[in-house]
Amino acid sequence: MYNEITADELQQRLQSGEAINLIDVREPDEWEAGHIAEARLIPLSEFDARQNEVHDREGEVIVICRSGARSGRVCEFLARQGFEVTNVSDGNLGWHGPVVYGK
Repeated sequence: MYNEITADELQQRLQSGEAINLIDVREPDEWEAGHIAEARLIPLSEFDARQNEVHDREGEVIVICRSGARSGRVCEFLARQGFEVTNVSDGNLGWHGPVVYGK
């Protein structure tokens, strides 16, 4: 089982300065079209090969995608391995904060 938050809750937590290890699992073209500045990209298509990078940063692991489905699958996978993870249930579609474009 994993936790869920909304994009608005994520934005509030980032603004309050919480240490968050935010992972975006969308594909590179989606990432370049706009992403949250604090996020880092580990695309779902590369996740098996790069899952060792998940805990390379401090903070609560929060996973985001476009709508919450792909990130939910990643959270389910990590939770089965015993990790505490949180899914952004409405994904980037629910994000109302600033975005960064490009790589």
